Amino acid sequence: MTSPVRALWDAPAAVPAPPGRVWRDWVLVGVIPALAVVEASVRTDVPWRWLWAVVLTALAPTLLWRRSRPFTMLAIAFAVGTAVGLATAGDPQLYTTAYFLILLYAVFRWGSGRAMVAGGALVVIGMLLTFLATPPQVADVIGGVAVAVTTSTLGLAVRWRRRARSRELEQVRLLEREQLARDLHDTVAHHVSAIAIQAQAGSAVAATDPGATVQVLHAIEAEATRTLREMRAMVGVLRGPDDALAPTPGLAEIRSLEMDAATPAVAVRLGGDLDSVPRAVAAAVFRIAQEAVTNARRHARGATRIDVGVDVDSDGVRLEVRDDGVGAASAAPGYGITGMRERAALLGGTCEVGPAPGGGWVVAATLPRAGWTA
Repeated sequence: MTSPVRALWDAPAAVPAPPGRVWRDWVLVGVIPALAVVEASVRTDVPWRWLWAVVLTALAPTLLWRRSRPFTMLAIAFAVGTAVGLATAGDPQLYTTAYFLILLYAVFRWGSGRAMVAGGALVVIGMLLTFLATPPQVADVIGGVAVAVTTSTLGLAVRWRRRARSRELEQVRLLEREQLARDLHDTVAHHVSAIAIQAQAGSAVAATDPGATVQVLHAIEAEATRTLREMRAMVGVLRGPDDALAPTPGLAEIRSLEMDAATPAVAVRLGGDLDSVPRAVAAAVFRIAQEAVTNARRHARGATRIDVGVDVDSDGVRLEVRDDGVGAASAAPGYGITGMRERAALLGGTCEVGPAPGGGWVVAATLPRAGWTA
């Protein structure tokens, strides 16, 4: 087989899976026999009309399994319909026989690649047998082929559109999970790191300075309170209405990093028109700064100071977080570094992490205005 035919032959059934039996299926099963009987009663000029009405009534239940067993139901219906047509030496002239198109649509909408190929071949064979038994006019042949092709194409179009929509939704879910993972990591890791540092300091001075231990406990309590507050804020955003999904921290909140009791101390400098920065961009800058400070406190040996600088100008926002400690020559990108780079990339910017030329460790992020105004 050629590659396209092989791909079609090996194609799986429709994704997502077809829905279960619904009330519309039972309506169709009840309506089609009724329409067949009414049409047979009205159109007295149609030969074998009552036989076709009985055949359609008997075949109507195949609609109940058209999604789960599309090819089998089509094969049953076309086999019976073709046999009756050959036995009566005539085409079914009842309009109700358009019911067969529903089964043909179901094969291309829900069936596997093998079912589609076999179903198409079955329809072609059935049409050829009918045409051989009763030579039709050219217009009838063209009309029959056009209807079958249109029905099959419609089934494929709906199938591919639904699959594309499912992929879009899955991509949105993945992006939301990544964003939630970044927010959880940045929020929880920052405060828990501060709590861990304070706990270690408390353990070191507990035996010699009980007063310092009390101060450490107060600091731990404050960090835990801030952690709970930010977690509740995140849960509130997730549970709130769509218009409440705006990020809450901004550039001004970066100054709150100075108030952490953990060491080393943080010095924040903000410059430029802070109000001109959109909330989404400001939130990203805050989270990058928060994560950079957390990493410095956890990994910068001998650091006594962490400087956080934010500059806003006509080109965008530049963030630099630098410590004066002794860091490793290189660092494997963990969740924190990956999250910082992802936040910057989502806004068309960059985030570089590495050792500073004059010693220490530096995180430099640049978010150009073109990235958030495009």
